[in-house]
Amino acid sequence: MWLGTQSVNELGHLTIGGCDAVQLAEQFGTPLYVLDEAAFRERCRAYREAFQSRKPDTQIAYAGKALLNLAVCQIIAEEGLALDVASGGELYTALRAGYPPEQIHMHGVYKTEAELRQALDARIGTIVLDNFDEIARLQSLLAPHETVRVMIRVAPEVEASTHPLIRTGQRDSKFGFHLMNGDAERATAQVLTEPRFQLKGFHCHIGSQISELDAFAEATRAMVAFAETIRQRYGYAAPVLNLGGGLAVRYTPDDAPPSVGALAEVMVQTLRAECARYGYPEPALVVEPGRSLIAEAGITLYRVGAVKHVPHERRDIPQTYLIVDGGVSDNPRPQMYGACYTALNASRAHPHLPRQPYRILGKHCETDPIIEWAELPETRVGDVIAVLTTGAYAYSMSSNYNRYPRPAMVLVREGQARLIVQRETLEAVIQHDLPAR
Repeated sequence: MWLGTQSVNELGHLTIGGCDAVQLAEQFGTPLYVLDEAAFRERCRAYREAFQSRKPDTQIAYAGKALLNLAVCQIIAEEGLALDVASGGELYTALRAGYPPEQIHMHGVYKTEAELRQALDARIGTIVLDNFDEIARLQSLLAPHETVRVMIRVAPEVEASTHPLIRTGQRDSKFGFHLMNGDAERATAQVLTEPRFQLKGFHCHIGSQISELDAFAEATRAMVAFAETIRQRYGYAAPVLNLGGGLAVRYTPDDAPPSVGALAEVMVQTLRAECARYGYPEPALVVEPGRSLIAEAGITLYRVGAVKHVPHERRDIPQTYLIVDGGVSDNPRPQMYGACYTALNASRAHPHLPRQPYRILGKHCETDPIIEWAELPETRVGDVIAVLTTGAYAYSMSSNYNRYPRPAMVLVREGQARLIVQRETLEAVIQHDLPAR
């Protein structure tokens, strides 16, 4: 399953961005996050082309929760994307990177006073309101004649077909103002009566890693119907609809997610059809891809430290275990969601080598499987293993479990590798600890 610029060189090693993965592991150490700059930029451009060719007033906003650091902020700014942040830390990162504040949208189910003040001071583009307490909190921070651009997050009550923990728009969702109980309408009425709020429109997000395009169409229909209700009752026509992100990516060879073009076609055509149905003035569109922009551009390199033969009787996992020098602290998704990945032996990556099954596990003090069944060439201690499609939610969800330092990250392009996140040191791991006495 070759992704982005991945290939095999004359040594039989995996390459990415023209860089030998084995040499990257030797130079920068392992575990190591590797980001394929060309693949990332190509995906940014694919999104812009797919949507703006169909609807020129579409804005693509990168969902920074997938992976955010200074270099990523700089790349998306160069590619002309807006940015969605969901915390004060993500906003601080964007501002330190020099990202244009007017292109930033701030989300979050609970924005503290400090985070809201940070957003106001930076004069970011939009604050997306999530609940009534947040409306009051923001009102209390505004000066008498100060104004702020806001959107209202609506829970469209669409049950997307994905893991329950990454659904965000269903009836029991914690996110946004719900339609069925009337909260979305009440929130809109309240915001419209506050002269310091400039209501830009409505926002929704139904989840992540979604392969069924019908869910996006259903959400679009729900949002246009809601917008029409507001227009009929309050005379307000939303100039913008933000329909979120959530398109699936390839984690295994069996995955066949829809193309970006197919997503754009469904969203734009459904929006147009529903607006025509109600005679509603067609709003500008915002979409917020995160995973589907960056996931496939990332890989994680590990080094095998032990090969163990375990004589169990289970048929769903191999008896040969590879223990690598990372695991749940650098990628908790297999533990949290049962996420499946594809691995390559970067030291012996030729596709025609004979293969055998391995179970790949981390080195932490619990059973932390990375891949339950991997078909690899004969793999030995010291080999470099590449786990594909780790550009999203690996680095951003990493931790210091077992007090392991977080890995480094390198950006690769045209045979050049540039360090964009330094490996944590052991001193950095304890830098905030204080003695008992």
